[in-house]
Amino acid sequence: MSADSQRILVTGGAGFIGSHLVDALVAQGHQVTVLDLLTTGDRRNLAESEQAIEFVHGSILDPELVGRLVGQADVVFHLAAAVGVRYIVEDPLNSIITNVRGTDIVLEACAQRGCRTLLASTSEVYGSTPQLPMSEDDDRVLGPTSVNRWSYSTSKALDEHLALAYAGTGMPISIVRYFNSYGPRIDPRGYGSVLAQFLRQALDGEPITVHGDGEQTRCFTFVADTVRGTIQAGLAEEAIGQVVNLGGDDEISIVELAHRIKTVVGSRSEIQHVTHESYYGAGFADTPRRVPDVSRARDLLGWEPTVDLEEGIGLTYEWWKQNVG
Repeated sequence: MSADSQRILVTGGAGFIGSHLVDALVAQGHQVTVLDLLTTGDRRNLAESEQAIEFVHGSILDPELVGRLVGQADVVFHLAAAVGVRYIVEDPLNSIITNVRGTDIVLEACAQRGCRTLLASTSEVYGSTPQLPMSEDDDRVLGPTSVNRWSYSTSKALDEHLALAYAGTGMPISIVRYFNSYGPRIDPRGYGSVLAQFLRQALDGEPITVHGDGEQTRCFTFVADTVRGTIQAGLAEEAIGQVVNLGGDDEISIVELAHRIKTVVGSRSEIQHVTHESYYGAGFADTPRRVPDVSRARDLLGWEPTVDLEEGIGLTYEWWKQNVG
């Protein structure tokens, strides 16, 4: 290891964002260990760094394993979580256990050993707040507990509360909130990503299914930008004790996204509107707009998104053509 190299543990490091993070950390000369249960992650995502890392197949719900790996690390990037709205809706119990108990185990181990820690969170914590753009200190607005969708927002918010409580004891920890990250290695099944779902449907000649009227809007973040901000927040002293949004600045309606992807890939697929209930089940609640305020990331880290949506979709499509059968 070089003088600047650190021993870094990445939980969820075989996932979409996690694997890109691992590649970037290895490229910077760090010694990286990955802990992943491979529930939604894929070992093949780590092909570029396979020879340079230690991979451990295991769960963040295993306190002994987590304690041992954290004990060997200088820095922990905690990305392992149950993600994807449909998965959360279909299996809220295991999602809550993974996100809350798993994070509790990881953070407790980090606190005991004094590790610098980065917690990956989500824009879902904002719920359906009408306040735009969404700033890190804004109020959260949620629906009833009878709607499973809000359990994801609540579980990740509780993770943040745990992290900030540990920060209050002197633990060096930072939190980032992701806004719809996408790019190469995105799950071809569309898992957790409307952009991947549209891309798969467009290339397979299936109807591109837009939920509701499609006028709900989102901002998408190319994965290289997500990873750059994650590393900066995880290592910079200025980010300790802070919550930081990492999001793109291109607000686009979901129906316009469908048209844009259809155009990029030259697809003849029709765009079909379906109800939220047909995909997520009864009682699903969507949020009309989600736009990040990234001024804190800019001020603390000098971070801004650099890849616009049109370029990012093109890069994702090129990767898809070469890697997805």
